[in-house]
Amino acid sequence: MITTPQITGYLSEHYAADANHTLAGYERAGGFKAVKKALKMKPADVADLVKESGLRGRGGAGFVAGLKWTFMPEKSDRMKVLVCNADESEPGSFKDRLIMERGPFAILEGILIAAWATGAEKTFIYVRGEYALPIERLRAAVDEMRAQGYLGTKLFGKKGFDHEIVVHSGAGAYICGEETGLLESLEGKKGQPRKKPPFPAQYGAFGLPTTVNNVETFAHVPYIVDRGVEWFRGFGTERSPGTTLFGVSGHVERPGLFELPLGTPLRELIEHAGGCRGGRAIKAVIPGGVSMPVLPPSDLDVGMADELLTERGTHLGTGGIMVMDETTCMVRAACVISYFFRDESCGQCTQCREGTGWINKICRRIEAGRGSDDDLALLDSVPAMMEGGTICAFADAAAWPIQGLMRHFRADFEAHVREQKCPFPESFEL
Repeated sequence: MITTPQITGYLSEHYAADANHTLAGYERAGGFKAVKKALKMKPADVADLVKESGLRGRGGAGFVAGLKWTFMPEKSDRMKVLVCNADESEPGSFKDRLIMERGPFAILEGILIAAWATGAEKTFIYVRGEYALPIERLRAAVDEMRAQGYLGTKLFGKKGFDHEIVVHSGAGAYICGEETGLLESLEGKKGQPRKKPPFPAQYGAFGLPTTVNNVETFAHVPYIVDRGVEWFRGFGTERSPGTTLFGVSGHVERPGLFELPLGTPLRELIEHAGGCRGGRAIKAVIPGGVSMPVLPPSDLDVGMADELLTERGTHLGTGGIMVMDETTCMVRAACVISYFFRDESCGQCTQCREGTGWINKICRRIEAGRGSDDDLALLDSVPAMMEGGTICAFADAAAWPIQGLMRHFRADFEAHVREQKCPFPESFEL
């Protein structure tokens, strides 16, 4: 896997040289200039600046980051905290890993700016347990900052600005990417999403007012503060400004990460990755990690921004693009995706616990040549019953890819039922 962005942009500036994961390397590249600038502003003005930039969360939900910061109570008799969601577990997504490995200080500077804007005194960075090198790099970066006096009390000479950062390793559960499931795990409990309200801004980690943002979201913040709203809005679309790191994998010649403005056509992104392997035709593309509904070849000219993808019945998600060529059996793809969600459901909600199991069982039966028209009807009805009725969006995430496959590639499923076997002999093996 190629882990250096193939197209350079402002985020990639600090990642091109591996030495930039050190404090000295980051400061040589202009690091910590933005936080010093932010400290000359009122906290509320910093939050307003980020809100005006239109920066949307890069973890999948796409909520406006600066607006989320304003939900934190201005005054509180309890300590306020931030949580950095680094539990990158969505299949097809690997951008946060690169940022943590190559540019940890951009994340940490973004956290300090957010801490000043919200009044937070502590940050917990919750990292996916399998990410050994990112955890090592983050902990080393935090240690360097503490030794330099960039963590602790009276930071950068600013009286009343105290902050600490803790790097916490998860244990490899997809559900802990959901912010309240993450908070439960952080507290040492089983990773299960919480019912809301109360929302994290009122009652979050350890019962404290909490704001949760994604790794890449924090990494954008120093650039916005340093270069301004107008500059940031010069990239992307009106509703989705800025660039992002798109991860392209699957049946392409050069899988890797590509930093491009939001709104870049999907076809162009795939071309940057060398196009479909072996000159074959593209059959389907998942645009934002496996939980996002698939797109057919007729939609390859869609702009990669959430408001544009929504018009095509899918979403940007994490920007993890997965390309499937003409040999791919979409029933087998459904088997793989449904197995993942069946295995990762926390089991708290009936629709999710039972629905994910049913979907996987039905897909495997169709793939094995034992499917029926009744099974096709169940693949229409079960996902529909899972949507919108659970504590978190996991059930929706499990339902959407199946709905997308049935919407665009129903013929593949019908061919399996009709022929009682898989009609795609060149497809990947299960």
